[in-house]
Parts: sequence; C-alpha cells; structure tokens
Amino acid sequence: MSPPGERQPPYLVPGGRTVTPLNSPLEVGVRALVLLVESHPRPLDLAQLVALDYLMLHSGEFDGPRSLHPDLPAREGELGRKRELLEQGLLVLIRAGLADLVSSDDGLVYAAAENGPTFIEVLEAPYVASLRERAEWALNRYASPAHARSVTHQIINRATTGSASEGAGHG
Repeated sequence: MSPPGERQPPYLVPGGRTVTPLNSPLEVGVRALVLLVESHPRPLDLAQLVALDYLMLHSGEFDGPRSLHPDLPAREGELGRKRELLEQGLLVLIRAGLADLVSSDDGLVYAAAENGPTFIEVLEAPYVASLRERAEWALNRYASPAHARSVTHQIINRATTGSASEGAGHG
C-alpha cells in the first residue's frame, strides 16, 4: 500500500487495460446515482444524465453554485467520453442493485433502485454533499428531456464558437 498522499498507480483490469479511479466508471456511476436518487421517483434517460452530470460539475458556467471541477480548455469535449463512461457506470450500478433500467413510453430510462438512496446516504465525503447540492440545482432547472437537449447544444456551441467564459463559476 502506498504512503498517504502518494499518487495511486493505475489499476490493471481484464483485457490488460489500466484505469485510475478518477473519471472511472465507478466514479461516474456514483455521480449518476446521486442524480437518480435526487430525481426519484422520476427516471432519467442517458441524454439527460450526460447533460446533468456536466451541469453538476460545471454549474458555475450556468449561473449555478460554484463549479466542482476546474474550467479547463476544451472541457466541452467531455461530453463524448462522458456518455461512454456513464453507460459503463450505470452497468456497475445495475449489477450492484443500486439502479434499474426501466422501459417507459419514451424508451429506456434509468431509476434509482430501492437500495440506491441508502447507499448515497452512507457516503459522508464533502464531495458527495456538494454533488447532491448541485444535482438538486440541476434537476430543478434542467431535468426535462428538452432542457437536456438544450444544455447539450449550448455546450457544443460553446466548443465550436469558443465562447465559454474563462474561469466562470470559480470566483
């Protein structure tokens, strides 16, 4: 085991790939579970989860609470990778019995399973409390599928026009 404060090495996973816990399917899955728990009983589709996850992390860009993640150049590019990671993270949640895949009139959607809220409640890290606060804010403003599409278009337009404000939400 590494001494405290020392950077943890990547972990070897099946297939010979290495991963680090940062932005892993597990971390992204926990963020998705926070969204699903806060939106309960209303399920969310994958497009909504992608947009809401971005909003949770970069809330300051949308006149919300201070952003949790830094405003890095080309952060809008997260959207493509985020969808894949969310799909993997949702599979982890489903296998663990924390989330469910549900058929609805609008297609397949995700919902927190019975054990999902309990799991989130036992996570005591300040980061999780900040996620919950921002999830509530994002869901109150952008939860509908139409809002998720609108936010996604805004993020993509910022990337193509270069109009994302520098340092927004970190003051």
